[in-house]
Amino acid sequence: RYYREVLPGEIVKISRHDVQTLDVVPRLEGDPSAFCIFEYVYFARPDSIFEGQMVYSVRRRCGQQLAIEAPVEADLVSTVPESATPAALGYAEKCGLPYVEVLCKNRYVGRTFIQPNMRLRQLGVAKKFGVLSDNFKGKRVVIIDDSIVRGNTISPIIKLLRESGAKEVHIRVASPPIRFPCYMGINIPTKEELIANRPEFHDLANYIGADSVVYLSVEGLVSSVQESIKARQDNSPKTHKSFTGKLGHCTACLTGDYPVELEW
Repeated sequence: RYYREVLPGEIVKISRHDVQTLDVVPRLEGDPSAFCIFEYVYFARPDSIFEGQMVYSVRRRCGQQLAIEAPVEADLVSTVPESATPAALGYAEKCGLPYVEVLCKNRYVGRTFIQPNMRLRQLGVAKKFGVLSDNFKGKRVVIIDDSIVRGNTISPIIKLLRESGAKEVHIRVASPPIRFPCYMGINIPTKEELIANRPEFHDLANYIGADSVVYLSVEGLVSSVQESIKARQDNSPKTHKSFTGKLGHCTACLTGDYPVELEW
């Protein structure tokens, strides 16, 4: 049974009788929270609850915001399964286009993003997806992805769709370009590995074989994440203390603005 979230810096004792807060490490006065915004984008399960909101709902709002920022003339909207599915549903809903599955995922292949080297990631992609060609032959397809980190996954997917009969393939990304390494847990060791920092990024659509590529803005992502939290704060001044105080999220991998000073 879901009870509540553990606060940042909180020590909780759980017994057969109750849940007790033993201590909360105080935050520096005026220092905002810095919850990892990439948890909402990619890492977390969609049924996870962070900051009083379900990850699935946030991803759907990201898709709706992406539709506002980057509409396109197309016949259908689909997804790179599965973490981008809520965003694709939100995008389709906002654009008034049908959501149709065009890829099926091999359940026995792990996440290619976290494979330790490029060859293993590319081999993983080759085994990861099959096409549902009857659903999109001769049609203009919008593919929603949750993020493009190194660019290894999306290019063979586009090639697969074109070879299977897609008339056009437009890529819409439900997060901003990842430009900076994360020193707090994500396996992004160097800036050079990130497609957003490479020369190919200036003509990314041509490089990956798409008709167009547009990312969600940083402002769009932040507003999608914080919309529900702010609404709850406004409507309930005495809400749970985890939602009070200055609101903030870590966007370091997107903006280079790290929540702590880096020590080398």
